Amino acid sequence: MAGNNQRLTVAPTVTMLGVMKQRLVGATRGHALLKKKSDALTVQFRAILKKIVTAKESMGDAMRNASFSLTEAKYVAGDNVKYVVRESVKSATLRVRSKQDNVAGVKLPRFEHFIDSSSGVSGGNDLTGLARGGQQIQGCRVAHLKAIELLVELASLQTSFLTLDDAIKTTNRRVNALENVVKPRIENTISYIRGELDELEREDFFRLKKIQGFKKREVEKQMASAKNFAVEQETEKLSLKKGVSMNAAHNLLFAGGDRDPDLIF
Repeated sequence: MAGNNQRLTVAPTVTMLGVMKQRLVGATRGHALLKKKSDALTVQFRAILKKIVTAKESMGDAMRNASFSLTEAKYVAGDNVKYVVRESVKSATLRVRSKQDNVAGVKLPRFEHFIDSSSGVSGGNDLTGLARGGQQIQGCRVAHLKAIELLVELASLQTSFLTLDDAIKTTNRRVNALENVVKPRIENTISYIRGELDELEREDFFRLKKIQGFKKREVEKQMASAKNFAVEQETEKLSLKKGVSMNAAHNLLFAGGDRDPDLIF
């Protein structure tokens, strides 16, 4: 029963050890993948940060040029130019569409600007300012288009920047949790299970040694009992043969005076 109980105790422990090893392998692999993901996101984050700095520097010049071009157009064409432009514009020519970029499993929104040729506004704008100030009006239009394009690019970069910032924080939290919490707990559990298995193995070894010693003593007792029984039988035969007492026959038997050579002991 002791051996059966021991096997029932060891089997679940070994199974649990295998499960914990598989969990440790999964945690290690997940930690490595999340670390690579964090590095890739960080590289993209720094690249977007550089683009944002450059776009903001260009944005200042673009807005200044757009403001100066508008002032020049008003100075040359007069204040009535804005009414002429409003009448010639029926729908927006510059439009914005949204797309998504996938960076290490993180979807980053990206905005693109494009000219809508179906609106047919460009042809109407070509005649704006035909009376006077046409060159300045077209220059103002180009400057403002440049400013709008930079605004769209900056909005796309800022949105991607914030999305990447949240993704990097979440990924780093998961990496730190796996590295500092999950993996140490699993490793401690594995160490504890291995210690318990070593202790059970030592108990098994000690139990086997005790059983072997017990069996050896039992065999020695049986051999001694068989020897004593053989001696008693021989003594009884000698006593009947010599007509002496059992003690005298015993003394004669061990003195070697008349021992039967067929006796085993």
